[in-house]
Amino acid sequence: MYPGHRYRIFANVSSILVRSFSSLSGNLNPGGCSPDLAEVRTKLEQTVGASNTWSEHLKSVKERASLSNQLVSNQEDLPYRRMKDSYLEAYLPLGSQPNLREKYLNVHEHVRFGKILEDLDSFGVLIGYTHAKTDGPRSPISIVTALVDEIDLVKRAIRPDGDLKFTGNVTWVGKSSMEVKMFITQYHDNTYNPVLDATFVMVARDPANKGAALINSLKPEGPEEENVFQQGHLNKTRRTKLKEISLLRTAPNEEERQIIHEIFLETLDMGKVSFHSRILPENSMWMAETELKSLEICHPQERNIFNKIFGGFLMRKAFELAWANACIYGGSRPYPVAVDDILFQKPVEIGSLLYLSSQVCYTESNYIQVRVHSEMMDPVTQQHSTTNIFHFTFGSENEVKQVVPKTYGESMLYLDGKRHFKATKS
Repeated sequence: MYPGHRYRIFANVSSILVRSFSSLSGNLNPGGCSPDLAEVRTKLEQTVGASNTWSEHLKSVKERASLSNQLVSNQEDLPYRRMKDSYLEAYLPLGSQPNLREKYLNVHEHVRFGKILEDLDSFGVLIGYTHAKTDGPRSPISIVTALVDEIDLVKRAIRPDGDLKFTGNVTWVGKSSMEVKMFITQYHDNTYNPVLDATFVMVARDPANKGAALINSLKPEGPEEENVFQQGHLNKTRRTKLKEISLLRTAPNEEERQIIHEIFLETLDMGKVSFHSRILPENSMWMAETELKSLEICHPQERNIFNKIFGGFLMRKAFELAWANACIYGGSRPYPVAVDDILFQKPVEIGSLLYLSSQVCYTESNYIQVRVHSEMMDPVTQQHSTTNIFHFTFGSENEVKQVVPKTYGESMLYLDGKRHFKATKS
């Protein structure tokens, strides 16, 4: 089942939002003209009061810390917000601005999906700030991306000759977290056609980004918005349940244990009658041979408004490494199908060394599941810490080899990859 099937489910949500918010301009600027994505970054800097240069970042941090007295201790002290209050739209004028288009092109003259990930991250954060809008010129809270729940693509490639329209709003709110749904459509043949849908989870932190901060509650209006809100609550419950049954915490279920044992038996050399003698089945590849790694030096140029490495930059680099791995493994140009369960565990500091390690962990037919592990190292203390885990699903033009785990740890990666792949197909 192609991921467009799941888009049809989310398209119902999109149409609800369009109907509900058709009377709103959805603009970031008061002139009546919808902004482009470059203005999204500018608006974020103004909202936070971010420093314009790296040399001024310490001054910016000190100024933001002084906003702590504006935080509330009770969520009821904040006015509730409606879904349409956070609705925004912005444009990426690829069709009308050739100079901009050049920055988004890949060698095959399609849009670089990694760049779109960067734009989604910025746009989602701004939607969160729009929901938690305050009366003052600067927001006392710090909104950061906690999780990319899922991104589903309708098409194999995004054309570079049509403007892209980004829309989205907050669909569920807890105490300090919120779910943001975003949609991208592209102008072609006198109409906007669906490109992808995305679900991000944002969290609100204090001005110094050290502890949680309360945000405005969300009040659905009408049965359609109530259904959207309830789906957001179900999504949160699902994420909690998946964390509880993680293979890092619990043993595989009976069906999964049987799968691993069958793979083990298929790779045994029966002629030697030894558990240590393994043979690779035909049209297969050992998982250990599918690793591809890279190293990034974290320069100030890639900092976000909070003077950490921009999450969108991390997603782009991880995606491009995963794409390259899928390209090598499949022997042809892969296309992205889905992105899911990207967890931002720890911010990446400026000046650190970022190790990215990708591995093909599951294959089926012409699909390749790639996992990317992101690890930060402090050059001074030599301390290592995991910052992100990324999961990408790619399609290949041809049927691909079967990836085969050999060790128990690789078997757990295989099962985890299989779980993520099945989730994208549900």
